Amino acid sequence: MRRDIFQAIADPTRRAIIVLIATQAMTPNALAENFHTTRQAVSKHLRILTECEIVKQEQQGREIYYSLELKKMKEIDKWLEQFRKMWESRFDNLDQYLAKIQKEKKHGKSK
Repeated sequence: MRRDIFQAIADPTRRAIIVLIATQAMTPNALAENFHTTRQAVSKHLRILTECEIVKQEQQGREIYYSLELKKMKEIDKWLEQFRKMWESRFDNLDQYLAKIQKEKKHGKSK
């Protein structure tokens, strides 16, 4: 079963894993040290993130390191961009409205 990328990042532990490996690749053991859970639980989260192609594995000697798959992160960002533009437009409209109200208050008091 192929998992949905947004279901994968909906879990707070998986989002925390993404944050941890954003700057450097890490092993499951190194990741598990950051959580109050078992290494097996962290491995399950890593498996889900790998299935969704958010993280990739790289064998280095006897260790497996996990790092971000930037292409997938860009895909998430691209999807979020549509909402970012909408929110920015609404915030701009709100700023303009508040400025108008403040201006009216200021001019109303000085009369």
